[in-house]
Amino acid sequence: MKRSIKRILSVLTLVFLLGGLIGCAQKGDVKEKGEETVKGDKIGVVLSTLNNPFFVSMKEGAEAKAKELGYELVVLDSQNDAAKERSNVEDLVQQGIKVLIINPTDSDAVANSVNVANDAKIPVITVDRKSNGGEVISHIASDNIKGGEMAGNFILEQLKDKKEIKVIEIQGLPGASATRERGKGFHNVVDGKTNIKVVASQAADFDRTKGLTVMENIIQAQSDFDAVFAHNDEMALGAVKALKTANKNIIVVGFDGNADAKDAIQKGDMSATIAQQPKQMGSTAIENAIKVAKGETVEKEIPVELEIVTK
Repeated sequence: MKRSIKRILSVLTLVFLLGGLIGCAQKGDVKEKGEETVKGDKIGVVLSTLNNPFFVSMKEGAEAKAKELGYELVVLDSQNDAAKERSNVEDLVQQGIKVLIINPTDSDAVANSVNVANDAKIPVITVDRKSNGGEVISHIASDNIKGGEMAGNFILEQLKDKKEIKVIEIQGLPGASATRERGKGFHNVVDGKTNIKVVASQAADFDRTKGLTVMENIIQAQSDFDAVFAHNDEMALGAVKALKTANKNIIVVGFDGNADAKDAIQKGDMSATIAQQPKQMGSTAIENAIKVAKGETVEKEIPVELEIVTK
C-alpha cells in the first residue's frame, strides 16, 4: 500500500514538473517585463509584384529589418492584380497582423484593400505608390516628380546642341501614382520648350516585355527620335532590346536603378537611370510599422533619396 502511494506521489510530482516546464516555455515566447513588443508580432506586406527586381529588393530590405528587430513578417505577392491584392489583405487580416504595409498595384483600386484593413482597425502604410482612398498612416516613397524632372533635364543636357529634340515617353501602369508623378515631373521640364517635342507616349505597365513591344511599335510608326524616357528600368531595358534590333543608338533613361539597368549603362546600352533605393524603402517601412505597432506617431510622408546613375 505504501509503495502504491509513493508511486502516485511520484507521478503527480512529475506531472507538476512537466506543467511548470511547459509554462516556462510558453512564457519564453514573450519578451521580459519592460520590453515593448512580443516576439511573433506579425507585420503584413503586400507587394504589387515579385516579377520585378525592384520589388524583390524591397522585400529583401523589409525581411532583413524585420529579422533584426525580432518581428514576424508575412509577404504576399499581388501579381499586378487588384483582386488578388484585396484577397491578400483579407488573408493577412485573418492572420492577425499588427500593421499592413502595401505597395499598390493601382492607386485607385487599392482603396478597396485599404478599407478592408481600416475596417479591421489595422494601420496601413503605403510604399512607392499612394492610395487614393482609405485611411493611410504614412506613405514612404522617392519624390517621383523630382525624379521625372531629373530625367527630363538629363536628356536636355545631353542633347543641348540639337536645334530640335524628339523624345519618346514610355509610361508605367495607368492609374499608378508613380506613373502620374514621374510623367508630371518629366513634362514639367520638357513641356513649353520650343526645341523639344514628345512625339509618342504609350503605356507599357512597368513590364519589360511590354516595353519591348511598345518600342517596336513606335519604331515602326515613328522612326525619327533622339531619346527615350521610360517610367521604370524594366520598360527601358525592353526598349533597349528593340532599339538594338533596329540598329538605333539613342539616349535611353530609365527609373529605379536596378542591377540590370546599371549593367546596361556600363555596357553603353542605356544612358542613365534615376535610382531609387528599394531596400531602404522596405527597411524604412518596417521601422515605421513597428513604431505604429507600439503606438508611436510617424510622419505622414517619408521621402527616400534619389540619385542619377550614368556611366
